[in-house]
Amino acid sequence: MLLVVVWAASTLMFFLPRLTGFNALEGRILMAERPPESATESQKAAAELYRERFGFSRPLAVQYVRYMWRLARFDLGYSMAYYPVTVKEVLGRSLPWTIGLLAVTTGVAFVLGSVIGGVVGWSTSTRWATAAMTPLMALSAIPYYLLALLLVFVVAFRLGWFPMSGAYGIGVIPELTWRFAGDVLHHAVLPAVSVVLGATGFWALSMRGMIVSVLSDDFMTLAEAKGLRRLRIFARYALRNALLPQVTGLALSLGTIFTGLILVEVVFRYPGVGDALQRAARRGDYFIVSGITYVTIVAIALATFIMDVTYQLIDPRVARGRRR
Repeated sequence: MLLVVVWAASTLMFFLPRLTGFNALEGRILMAERPPESATESQKAAAELYRERFGFSRPLAVQYVRYMWRLARFDLGYSMAYYPVTVKEVLGRSLPWTIGLLAVTTGVAFVLGSVIGGVVGWSTSTRWATAAMTPLMALSAIPYYLLALLLVFVVAFRLGWFPMSGAYGIGVIPELTWRFAGDVLHHAVLPAVSVVLGATGFWALSMRGMIVSVLSDDFMTLAEAKGLRRLRIFARYALRNALLPQVTGLALSLGTIFTGLILVEVVFRYPGVGDALQRAARRGDYFIVSGITYVTIVAIALATFIMDVTYQLIDPRVARGRRR
């Protein structure tokens, strides 16, 4: 299914732009803001040359086979705005920033939200647990980029505690030193906090619902009848069983998390995939947009596959069922 998903998404990427009748490369050469007939002879000749060079003049079936073969070899072509820079070079500069920020924020938000939601769901009858529902619901309803804008205005602009944009200071040369690492962490605080706040509320509400749903199950009644400590019942019985659908939800929501992080990177001008995508869209660089879309599809599909494989480590019943 992993290969089928990647193939289907890649096929859509190939046919959807062609259904619109727009050729990004030809439109850039002919200066799409003007009518094509007003283009000069040199521009038309250049468009014809590039049409032949990139195979746009060949039959659609041949273009599709060549396109899929290039994707299989991870050949994403050249950037139209930064030629002769390749799309892989652009991704090589932006992906580490996005992966680092995404891994940290997703892990922190998932663990923190699951623990908070579990405690709130376990103590649902107490007054503080009821009061905690309002801020959790508010945080889960606010998109990441709105939280980012709020943090930029209040914390960065008004208070001046953190930088408003970038991944490190202007004029700073990237190097493997503690000073540079501290500067990177200082710039990453606000983008990370904007994602963690919103995602923590979502995971907390989700875990609370799961905990409440397992409180009346038979294994919970049996654990209480055995006279086990409440902390052990919470950690070994309630939390562990409620965590199973939570992990499934994490795999299914990776696409939403990634797209939300892209918008946060645009707000903070963070040099990740989101900033590269925004710059490419503004410059009409179709090959970078297509390359980022393809890498995103493959990354989310692989992450979902890894979640599916590791699911049996959380729930041994899955592994026993497969052996039968």
